Amino acid sequence: MRRGPRLEPITLTTEENNRLVEWTRRHKTSQALALRARIVLACQQDRSNREIAERLQVTVQTVGKWRQRFVARRLDGLLDEPRPGAPRTISDAVVEKVVAKTLHDKPRDATHWSSRTMAKASGLSQTAVVRIWRAFGLQPHRAETFKLSTDPLFIDKVRDIVGLYLNPPDRALVLCVDEKSQIQALDRTQPILPMMPGVPERRTHDYSRHGTTTLFAALNIATGKVIGQLRRRHRAKEFLDFLRAIEESVPQKLDVHLVMDNYGTHKTPAVRRWLARHPRFHAHFTPTSASWLNQVERWFAQLTDKQIRRGTHRSTVELEQAIRSYLNVYNRDPKPFVWTKTADQILESIKRFCMRTSNSGH
Repeated sequence: MRRGPRLEPITLTTEENNRLVEWTRRHKTSQALALRARIVLACQQDRSNREIAERLQVTVQTVGKWRQRFVARRLDGLLDEPRPGAPRTISDAVVEKVVAKTLHDKPRDATHWSSRTMAKASGLSQTAVVRIWRAFGLQPHRAETFKLSTDPLFIDKVRDIVGLYLNPPDRALVLCVDEKSQIQALDRTQPILPMMPGVPERRTHDYSRHGTTTLFAALNIATGKVIGQLRRRHRAKEFLDFLRAIEESVPQKLDVHLVMDNYGTHKTPAVRRWLARHPRFHAHFTPTSASWLNQVERWFAQLTDKQIRRGTHRSTVELEQAIRSYLNVYNRDPKPFVWTKTADQILESIKRFCMRTSNSGH
């Protein structure tokens, strides 16, 4: 049996242990230094480099590097070594002050820092602030949205739907179903100026509305093919018509598993009665506020990017013709989306996100 390299034993003094724990908990500590401290703390528990790497989700080489650096130079070995080139004019303390100020403070007259306001507050140049932010991955000008599902059956529904994606049942079709409602037929108020060398396409910022339509779509996760139906209204009646269209499209020998959200038209008494009369149809509902689990949402985004966002349509009929044309072209060479994450990986990712937000201090 091949044995790995002999691991250097690590025994920490009380002062070293306290300093390492402080680095892992202090908000002002850089993430790189906090990770190195967690590696060394784990090394004193006589674990192998591979076990520590799997636990902390880093490479074995990373664990080995910081174990050796600590054995050779103790706490100083965990700090960044000087880079070659001209001497640094900005100390680590100043960098840490800028990072901490960016993360925990706000300017008096704004909701977030700009590079100019941070440069004025810290006494550095704007270029220096931008370099520090880039090094630590800080982007104060950006903000993203999120919403965690409060569905009491969240875990069960995630396992159910991801199980369909990764291990679809035999002799059955898995269809991701949803509606893209209120698609507007928009036309610009003045002619669009075409793209020219050195000049992008230009269009007026305002537009004229010419009605709306709704696209009902069912994405076959195995082939990527989409069954689509356009309707002017968005009610249970139209959804039932779409279910009938799916029934006609799918061979009778196959079961049909429908992945849907919790929209009201999907759960009306009429829809439930129809599903009861057609036992080969099985409904699987995504958790509330978790539309990202439905693969057809990704296809809707593709439709918006390629056809709707920059399209100009002078009537609802013209808009519907454009959507039908896109559907026909797409279905000639459909491409299924490849789902890779298991339910356990998704739930673990959400767990880490919840722990991070609960410890943010807000």
